[in-house]
Amino acid sequence: MKTFVRPALSLLVLMTAITGVLYPLAVTAIAQVAFPAQANGSLVRDAQGQVRGSALIAQDFEGDGWFHSRPSAGNYATVASSASNLAPSNPALAERIKAEAATLYQPGQGPVPQALLTTSGSGLDPHLPPQAVAYQIPRVAAARQVPVARLQALLEEATLHPLIGPPVVNVLALNQALDTLAH
Repeated sequence: MKTFVRPALSLLVLMTAITGVLYPLAVTAIAQVAFPAQANGSLVRDAQGQVRGSALIAQDFEGDGWFHSRPSAGNYATVASSASNLAPSNPALAERIKAEAATLYQPGQGPVPQALLTTSGSGLDPHLPPQAVAYQIPRVAAARQVPVARLQALLEEATLHPLIGPPVVNVLALNQALDTLAH
């Protein structure tokens, strides 16, 4: 019996040390050296160095003077990040979208873009298509008393063109640029 237990326990302790301690420490060290910003949460800071959020997590912006993010099924809480799991046939989903569309509708601009009405799979997608941001420009321009053309130029500057996939806009970064525009 001793011939089986001792090697098994030794192997358990060794593998625990390797996979539970050494490997995580090595990966953390490599990440800190190779990708320090990403390893520490992709934090976005303002001009004073204060953390304003993460480039990877959507935030709730309230008021007409800000560009709004995609809706969040988890109320922008990282702990509760998830989709709503409501089926397309669910009346609660249809009612929520209908109410949200009525709130966001801007006369003369056509229908509200789908990205402003539907949640993402994680509930925390920080990006919007440029068309969804452009739909909000008249509201933000009126609230901030900024020319529409200036906000359109700001949108073009903030639009990211990834190697794969459609163009996107990080709403936090755009709102941060919008905040500096006013000063």
